[in-house]
Amino acid sequence: MITQKNRPGIILITIAVLLSILFIAMQITDQVDWDAFDFLVMAILLLTTGLVIEVVLRVVKRPKYRLILCGAVLFVFFLIWAELAVGVFGTPFAGS
Repeated sequence: MITQKNRPGIILITIAVLLSILFIAMQITDQVDWDAFDFLVMAILLLTTGLVIEVVLRVVKRPKYRLILCGAVLFVFFLIWAELAVGVFGTPFAGS
């Protein structure tokens, strides 16, 4: 069972596994072309998302509000990810 004490470690391990999958994919195919800055940005984005969700889970006691807030955090994560990946909104943030 996952306890409050274990969750930060699980977050870090999950981030490491996700980034490792991308690193291994870079070795196998040319379709994944990331540099160190890309890995750093994604690590920061994943870590921030994971830690904000951890804070929500620790602070908010009502399950309905937890679900809404965690959904909002994930929505913002996916918006930022999409903007960084393909520049959906055309902001300077994405390099457009």
